Amino acid sequence: MSRTRSRRPARLLAGVVAGAALVLAAPLAASAHVHVTPDESAAGTSTRLGFSFSHGCEDSPTTSVAITIPDGVDGVTPVVDGAWTISRELGDDGVPAKVTYTAVTPIESGTSATVSLDVIFASSAADTSVAFPVLQTCVVGETDWSEVATDGQTEDDLAAPAPVVAVGAVATSDGHGHGDAAEDAEDSHGSAGTADTAAADASEPTADPVARWLSGGALVAALAALGVAIAGLRSTRRTQNCG
Repeated sequence: MSRTRSRRPARLLAGVVAGAALVLAAPLAASAHVHVTPDESAAGTSTRLGFSFSHGCEDSPTTSVAITIPDGVDGVTPVVDGAWTISRELGDDGVPAKVTYTAVTPIESGTSATVSLDVIFASSAADTSVAFPVLQTCVVGETDWSEVATDGQTEDDLAAPAPVVAVGAVATSDGHGHGDAAEDAEDSHGSAGTADTAAADASEPTADPVARWLSGGALVAALAALGVAIAGLRSTRRTQNCG
């Protein structure tokens, strides 16, 4: 009889630990996306987009990232980075249809990395959302981040969502792809300062606030469950000692 009683606390504790692991893993999986920064832009002006990630393919190191350039983009200029070599596949109009970044050294899962593009959205893309499919290739396996939410869906409903940029109205341009906002920044800070700020923004991955809140809540729930399990174990031991 005492053996049965002693097994129950052990099983309870094991169940709590397993449940806590699952709860903590859920928000981490939800944050395993390729993020684009900024995720908003005006049509008719040049914007530097940074595509960032901090995961591999099932923890396998990343060897390359290939970005398919969607319709609605008039110009694409890859940004050189010493961590990657760059190759382009040009379309009939001379605009890259795909840009592939190959890692000089495979990027370990759990470390943050970013690849960047300077793009000009066409006027036809104004007031729409433009998705950039990304194929992440790893030492073992690959992930095709190309799913796009349909009506009634959100990004959380997708297993491998594509990064999406919301394109606003056409910006007043000076003929070189620079809108009013860019001109104002150059007037007040100088063109070099504007470029440095854009590069810094692109290199810093955006934190996922939903994943952060979920992780915090999961940790609190796991600690509470562990406390209940320990209290139950102590109560069982006192009952056995009294018996």
